[in-house]
Amino acid sequence: MLPAGPVGGLPGDWQAWLGQVLSERAEASLLRRCRTMDSAQGARVQVEGRWLLNFCSNDYLGLAAEPTLREALIAGVRESGVGAGAAGLVCGHHREHEALAEELADWLGVESVLLFGNGYLANVGILQGLASAGDAVFQDRLNHASLLDGGLASGARHQRYAHGDAADLARRLAAGEARRNLVISDGVFSMDGDIAPLPALLTVTQPQQALLMLDEAHAFGVIGEQGRGTVSHFGLAADAVPLRMGTLGKAFGVYGAFAAGPRVLIDALQQLARTAIYTTALPPALAAATRAALVRVREDDWRRQRLQVLIARLRAGLLSQGWDLMDSSTPIQPIRVGSAERALALSAALAERGFWVGAIRPPTVPAGSARLRLTLTAAHDEAMVDDLLAVLAELAPAFVNTAEEESA
Repeated sequence: MLPAGPVGGLPGDWQAWLGQVLSERAEASLLRRCRTMDSAQGARVQVEGRWLLNFCSNDYLGLAAEPTLREALIAGVRESGVGAGAAGLVCGHHREHEALAEELADWLGVESVLLFGNGYLANVGILQGLASAGDAVFQDRLNHASLLDGGLASGARHQRYAHGDAADLARRLAAGEARRNLVISDGVFSMDGDIAPLPALLTVTQPQQALLMLDEAHAFGVIGEQGRGTVSHFGLAADAVPLRMGTLGKAFGVYGAFAAGPRVLIDALQQLARTAIYTTALPPALAAATRAALVRVREDDWRRQRLQVLIARLRAGLLSQGWDLMDSSTPIQPIRVGSAERALALSAALAERGFWVGAIRPPTVPAGSARLRLTLTAAHDEAMVDDLLAVLAELAPAFVNTAEEESA
């Protein structure tokens, strides 16, 4: 129920509308709330006073609490303080930023890297910088929201092709008459866990002179040699894709993002990407910690090997129990349950039993495809996976059959 009088100086019409938004979200089981952690990120976390096994983190390589990264961050703070002080083009670009960019470029085998504050800023800045009225942007239907927002805000004609469907993309490109075409796909799709059909996308885009961009947020560190992502996963040359975006807050365990590609493209983005130009640079100490993370990403193949063992174990168990498991070979293992209400109920039932698994609901995923997004990390072990499977086996009779009835 809304308060009787104005709140915080809000005009009455605004107060009524905002209250209605919240009420409607709650009634549809779509209201979002943060839960507060009291511990470091890890396989076990303390959440609002309770210790839970954490199966909803994007810390895929288990680096967020890695001791070597902690020490690098502490040393970086002692050396360069806690803030950059300004945007990179003013006085915020530190030698730690320069070293990080050079080392990321060396890792990927590209000419240049531009750092951003986070992945959302990177995607919006890249798309607004490279596309405008007269251009066309083509996106996979399941691309991340930041890519969709960037494309819509660019002023270019914006189209979404069927998920993973290079033939649909080819038809749309052939029918267009834009000045320039920009094609964008996630490398690993964040809510489904599947990998983009990159060779097919290249076959379509190259003859059309379309610029292909890959969002590798959930691929870098996880797939490919030394975790180099989708390009390496398919055994392609390092320069096969002109532009790649990566985040540093997932497999790297830190924070930030970057664009990687030919020097002329990255130099142009330095002039065109407003979210890089007008944002305070990342703390230099954080860049130092990220350099330490990159060493672990490049050298610790055991982390990726452990992930593959855990993925196979989890998938085999879930399929044997009858869950509607989506087709993914990555640490993202979604269980489709249908309605938002059912997803929330299953997430709550797991939390009661000591497991933290996020319920993913519309508009993040299409209506009717709400799911539990299970994520594995190198910090998990086989016993933890088995414990999760045991609890899901207990819950399956109440949820698997009802999900099948709903989809029938």
